Amino acid sequence: MPVFQLQNNLFSIKVNSFGAELCSVISSETNIEYIWQANDAVWARHAPNLFPIVGKLKEGQYTYQDKLYQLPQHGFARDHEFICIEESNDFLLFEFTANETTLVKYPFHFSLQIGYKLIGNKVEVNYSVFNPDSKELYFSIGAHPAFNCPLQKNESFNDYELVFPDKDKLVVNLLNDGLISDQTKEVELIDSKLSVSKELFNNDALVCMNSQLEEVSLVSKKTKHGVSLVSKEWPYYGIWSKKATDQFVCLEPWYGIADSVNTDGNFETKTGIIKIESEQYFKCFFDILFF
Repeated sequence: MPVFQLQNNLFSIKVNSFGAELCSVISSETNIEYIWQANDAVWARHAPNLFPIVGKLKEGQYTYQDKLYQLPQHGFARDHEFICIEESNDFLLFEFTANETTLVKYPFHFSLQIGYKLIGNKVEVNYSVFNPDSKELYFSIGAHPAFNCPLQKNESFNDYELVFPDKDKLVVNLLNDGLISDQTKEVELIDSKLSVSKELFNNDALVCMNSQLEEVSLVSKKTKHGVSLVSKEWPYYGIWSKKATDQFVCLEPWYGIADSVNTDGNFETKTGIIKIESEQYFKCFFDILFF
């Protein structure tokens, strides 16, 4: 599982070929590590890439052309080795393609490419999905980066806040055992901000639909250090930390979402599913700014 590195005068980043996962972002000036370091006793990942589904399937299964298949939560890409197909001073590109193992649980041929570009204090993350087959390709894709919270030893989890520029409230879809329920609730913001606390995640992730969120920041009220994740036009978003922990927060833009409690399990009509025709691409990107 090779680890690849990019560095400029401001930041050094590392990407593991396993899952093409961003596993470290360190400031050259402050030596702050921004990415959660995958403590096995708490949550054993850094910033997994989610493909070909986002979230859970009802009963862990779906149907396609009247055949039943099973997929784990968030799909399988995060647990497969990628090949680095391009490497330069400021850019890394990884690729993962369908194989005999994936075809058993996901009957589609695909090429998934994930790129990381380091520009100043920003990491641009690019996703590209290509359909090499003669039939349509159905999938979802998303990001799940976990950021250290707190970033420094003299701070606590409660010293942080989430910032939603120009927002006065969020409409959050409530989860029922990881599935999207029929219920929503409004979360009021104060000056476009929401304080971070363990209690905020007592009922799992904050899930927002309808392209509500294009920029979310996680910022220390003490030091003003933090991160901003900018994801223009992504339809779904999750904000999550593991229940009863106080060490990291995930900011998650998604093209796709967990099954609803009322789903019929048909993959072709699944909420948030993307369909691309033969020989076509789907491309999207988001930026993470570190400060």
